[in-house]
Amino acid sequence: MNTELSSRERVLKCFRGEKIDRLPVFSGYGNVTVHGLEKYGWRFAEIHVDAKKMANMAASTHQLFGFECAVVPFDMGVEAEALGAGVNFYAHHTDVVYPTIASKVAEKVMDLDLKIPSDLAKAGRIPLVVEAIRLLKEEIGDRVAIGSWTLGPYTLAGQLVDIGDLAKMTFKKKDMVDKVLDALGEVIVEISRIYREAGADYMTIREMGAGPDILSPRIFKTLIRPHLEKVFAAIESPKILHICGDTNTIVEEMALCGADAISVDQKNDVAESRNKLGPDAFILGNIDPYMVIVKGKPDDVDNAVKEAVANGVNAIWPGCDIFPTAPKENMKALMAAAQKYGKLS
Repeated sequence: MNTELSSRERVLKCFRGEKIDRLPVFSGYGNVTVHGLEKYGWRFAEIHVDAKKMANMAASTHQLFGFECAVVPFDMGVEAEALGAGVNFYAHHTDVVYPTIASKVAEKVMDLDLKIPSDLAKAGRIPLVVEAIRLLKEEIGDRVAIGSWTLGPYTLAGQLVDIGDLAKMTFKKKDMVDKVLDALGEVIVEISRIYREAGADYMTIREMGAGPDILSPRIFKTLIRPHLEKVFAAIESPKILHICGDTNTIVEEMALCGADAISVDQKNDVAESRNKLGPDAFILGNIDPYMVIVKGKPDDVDNAVKEAVANGVNAIWPGCDIFPTAPKENMKALMAAAQKYGKLS
């Protein structure tokens, strides 16, 4: 009798703390590859503006390599665009260039007059992401976990206004920044609800712009954490908080934000984080998505997975987006290492 779990069952049971056959290998953010693009004959610029192409590319990494999720969207401009920012999709580029914010809503925080659409489900590319989630749910959602994500309040604010002015106002006009983050937190909660209703199995909130590489641990505790607490209190589980950079000084604060899991990148000492947070914390990361998965050799991938598991991660999870040029042999090595080191006694 075959009792092997489907990828979806493995991921969702893992989140619930139930018994699983091995650690799942998945992520909460982009994991598309050029090998998927080659399969369909598409350019990278196309997959951000077409729901069918977005869904097909999100599914391709599972189909090609067995990666245990399909996640949309792929770029960091969706929420800002829905709030009035302009996005450059680099439509004429033939290589991999991620969309960027081409025009801010305002240069300065004090000039930001947020116009939040009355129906976010119809704003910007949110309907496109919703359609991609629905397509994924229909086509592979019975066997593969469907993920989605939004930026965190502070990181989203940095997409709407000049990041330098935002950092300055964080110190000089904290009350003003607080009000902006409150409003953006409500936007994030609503978008998360829309994506979950469309069929996303789990949500990641990416507050990469508020890590210790950018803001002090004190500012994180007094300004960032309260808004993340509000967001996580209002969104459905499973829910993950991801912050890039050297998060060793704030992992305890991250764990208090209300997410079911925290996600860290390669700069985090996972063994130290596990020691600080204890055996019951749900920790994801810190496999280097570029220097190991893209630039390394299969043996490097194998060693990184082995080390992450030994250090106490709850799943085999890249520390950030897998850059699309990841070699086939490294993606295969990632999946092989999951089988090799992810078995649970």
